[in-house]
Amino acid sequence: MPEVGMEGQIKLKNASVLLVGAGGLGAPLAMYLTAAGVGRIGMVEFDTVDFSNLQRQVIHGTKDVGKKKLDSAFESMRDINPFVELKGYDAPLTSANAFEIFKDYDIVVDGTDNFPTRYLVNDACVILGKPNVYGSIFRFEGQATVFATKDGPCYRCLYPEPPPPGLVPSCAEGGVLGILPGIIGLIQATETVKLILGIGQPLIGRLMLYDALGMKFRELKLRRNPECPVCGDHRTITELIDYQEFCGMPNVEAPAEAVITSGDIEPVEVKAKLDRGDNFRLIDVREPHEYQICKIPGAVLMPLGELPRRLMELDKNDEFVMHCKSGVRSGKAVELMRLSGFKKVRNMTGGILGWSDKVDPSVPKY
Repeated sequence: MPEVGMEGQIKLKNASVLLVGAGGLGAPLAMYLTAAGVGRIGMVEFDTVDFSNLQRQVIHGTKDVGKKKLDSAFESMRDINPFVELKGYDAPLTSANAFEIFKDYDIVVDGTDNFPTRYLVNDACVILGKPNVYGSIFRFEGQATVFATKDGPCYRCLYPEPPPPGLVPSCAEGGVLGILPGIIGLIQATETVKLILGIGQPLIGRLMLYDALGMKFRELKLRRNPECPVCGDHRTITELIDYQEFCGMPNVEAPAEAVITSGDIEPVEVKAKLDRGDNFRLIDVREPHEYQICKIPGAVLMPLGELPRRLMELDKNDEFVMHCKSGVRSGKAVELMRLSGFKKVRNMTGGILGWSDKVDPSVPKY
């Protein structure tokens, strides 16, 4: 193409791009940037491939289940382009390591699915002066833009404050159309290539919104907020902060499923209580579509979003065990109930996934 030419191919070959995440967005990003001839690609990812990933994380296959996502992704990328230089970071991205990881790359592409990491990526990019190619997905909708350029806005200009913990469900909790991250990821890849080549009109100051059900694209204008604490005229944030605390989440570097709090109960203990006929109520706070996939006999469905207005149905003198998919939402339910005066309420660690692992392997995982 005349807009690229030999000069453009050399720019691509000399470019370095960091991908944060090898999930739904990271999969098409990695494949197409590799195929485009980007010379050096880094990837931050510490998770392993699971069967439930495969409908959207197309860089991995069934043979890769159980492997490190980094290893699986790099195998596919080298098969596409054996000349690409790859570097993996098999650790969570934190305030302690972000600068060291980001400093060697021209562009950072955010393929994450949680608010603490999005704010971390944004702030690190602004402080280091590196473009942040942003994308996010949920159910049938996605959005993309380019943050942290010289005169453009940053993520905090769009979202000055994170939502309250638990208000916005993750893709694992709320679901996502498997094709959707392919579309948004490819848009991010396109924007990355345009930035490298210096051509076209990047999504700077423009938030692209995609509605898969309506098959519609819309665009919103974004402006840099002069009062933004990170990119504004009088910056107050000049170093990385505790983003878990900023987002009101537990300050841990392990996956959320691993968080154990006082008063939790293991699935095997719950099974023993059921077998003994103990007088307690097992409450499932997942969504109805999850309950249709699998359920624990005797569990009563009461989705987390409905729980506040349904507490009146529950007797505060009863004993309760709450569970969800992995133990995160049910932990929030326990906190809500304790604040509402319930004394005998515990969270089943690991959720129904833990039940499948430790009690009944016939219960399907999703």
